Amino acid sequence: MNKKTVALTEEQYKLIITTIRQGFICSDGHIVKPNNRVATALSLEANLGLRISDILHLRLSDIIRDGDRYRLNIIEQKTQKRREFTVPTDIYIYIQSYALENNIHPNAKLFDISERAVTKHLKLTCDYLELKGIGSHSFRKYFATSIYVNNNYDITIAWDWGCTTKAYQANIRTH
Repeated sequence: MNKKTVALTEEQYKLIITTIRQGFICSDGHIVKPNNRVATALSLEANLGLRISDILHLRLSDIIRDGDRYRLNIIEQKTQKRREFTVPTDIYIYIQSYALENNIHPNAKLFDISERAVTKHLKLTCDYLELKGIGSHSFRKYFATSIYVNNNYDITIAWDWGCTTKAYQANIRTH
């Protein structure tokens, strides 16, 4: 049976990312060091609406300058479908800054980390914060919900992004 995840609220999103970036001490004394790499990967999932598997394979060179915009051009890991969409300039600058600060070549993966490592770190963080029902997919759901709310509750725009399931669409309509 699949574990059901919930969409994050804005407050939960900010709290989780800040906590991962700052690190924390668990109740058993275990020290969890700050991890900007995990925080950045989850931030990109929340701001691009891609699955974590696609974020972890992302390269700066996957984002192409196309006239006056930046366009993401990838093949999705799960579906093997080509995905192209505009990346907001501020998100591109954020990704570019991350790559420069971490000496990552444009053709190299931005995140040399496994999906399991991200999931484990997120679970530790959510346990520490006493947040339930949150997984990496919650960040993608946060993205879809943000699009839906910021576009005057027009569900067709969220559908166009291709990041909503029928069950999630039904949940959006009823809440």
